[in-house]
Amino acid sequence: MNLPVILRPEAEQDLVSAQAWYEQQRSDLGTEFLARVSEALDQIAARPETHGIVWLDVRFCRLRRFPYVIYYRVLAERIEVLAVLHGSRDPTVWQSRA
Repeated sequence: MNLPVILRPEAEQDLVSAQAWYEQQRSDLGTEFLARVSEALDQIAARPETHGIVWLDVRFCRLRRFPYVIYYRVLAERIEVLAVLHGSRDPTVWQSRA
């Protein structure tokens, strides 16, 4: 049984910003970015503990084709996405959200 995946408002803003940036680079690249995010979130929902723990109880999943990482935690009734950030970002950005 898949747990529901809930994006915190900060993670939703991360997605909006990244999608807009990719769309400025090339038409439809932002759409492709969101498709890769959707695939990753489906994978996380199906098998949340497949991905490694990066800090405390926070796990991470790297996107295919894009240098972004989804940071999330598995709770009893849901999966909570804390951040969707470029892989080279300072880790304190997402750690402050945990």
